Amino acid sequence: MSEPVIHVIDDDDSARHSLAFLIDCAGMKVRSYAAATEFLKAVPGIEPGCIVTDVRMPEMSGLQLIERLKARGVAHPVIVITGHADVPMAIEAMKQGVADFIEKPFSDDAILGAIRSALARADGRSQRDAEKAEVSSKMATLSQREREVLHGLVQGHANKVIAHDLDISPRTVEVYRANVMTKMAAGSLSELVRMVTIAELAG
Repeated sequence: MSEPVIHVIDDDDSARHSLAFLIDCAGMKVRSYAAATEFLKAVPGIEPGCIVTDVRMPEMSGLQLIERLKARGVAHPVIVITGHADVPMAIEAMKQGVADFIEKPFSDDAILGAIRSALARADGRSQRDAEKAEVSSKMATLSQREREVLHGLVQGHANKVIAHDLDISPRTVEVYRANVMTKMAAGSLSELVRMVTIAELAG
């Protein structure tokens, strides 16, 4: 996985350069943008990472940017920088799913900590998404009957109960169960249940 990039958006030149310098000194890659509209133009090719944006900017505010990013399906975690008077706006941004908001003036540790936390959460989500995709791909190889047996297994039903529910013999259930375990590459029933749980997780 490529090194994440911190995308800093702020129309205040000195604030933007200062924050970009801080992030760079902390050993993280950083790109800066003077306006939300400038960042949006770069969106199709932006590197994975985290977005740090000011709330009050001309042309397009931080909240408007967040709405545009959501509409485009951009999943980068967003940290909002806000002045004291903008706290209600920042709270509204939190409701829209931003990772954090940092009130000015903030310490170096506060903003760097927020960035690292956002990256860690995003990385965990990426790993879960990859695992979910892998499990879903395995489930797609199951036949309809194998799916029915799988459903019975994850419900905790014994072979005889599954056989009764599907109107087939217990021996046939055993055959389907073995096929399911093989196709799903599950070493145990508990592992199989965990896989199905992952596949059914929303988001």
